[in-house]
Amino acid sequence: MTKDQVRELILKAKDEKGLTWEQVGKELGRRAVGAATVCYGYGQLEKAEAEKVVALFGLPQEAVKALMAAPLRAPVQEWPPTDPYIYRFYEAVMLYAPVWKDVSHEIFGDGIISAIDCYFDIEKVIDDQGVARAKFVFQGKWLKYTKF
Repeated sequence: MTKDQVRELILKAKDEKGLTWEQVGKELGRRAVGAATVCYGYGQLEKAEAEKVVALFGLPQEAVKALMAAPLRAPVQEWPPTDPYIYRFYEAVMLYAPVWKDVSHEIFGDGIISAIDCYFDIEKVIDDQGVARAKFVFQGKWLKYTKF
């Protein structure tokens, strides 16, 4: 089985079982976004974790091997993205990234945010006017550039 095939089976089973990513994350000992990431095939699981995923979603045993395989971390969509939700993130990065970089360098010095040693959280918050807002947290280790 491929990671793509396993992802399709997981998404179907998740829907059929009425599970949320929060629930899946609790079962796997991960954050909701972290659980979705490995279920989408963008991460590599250890055997015990892969077996939990197989049991949780009622997958065939051969899915364990696919879940344990190192992922190809290439975009699975066209570029630039055309889905409005995804495009808004692209748009925000293109517009605000130079500002984020400048502010980050003032705070931390010359470096970058790790996309390997990081996590993401998404929360629903209600503002003072009663409007639902999406709160995204991207917390990555700060990697200072080495002097050479």
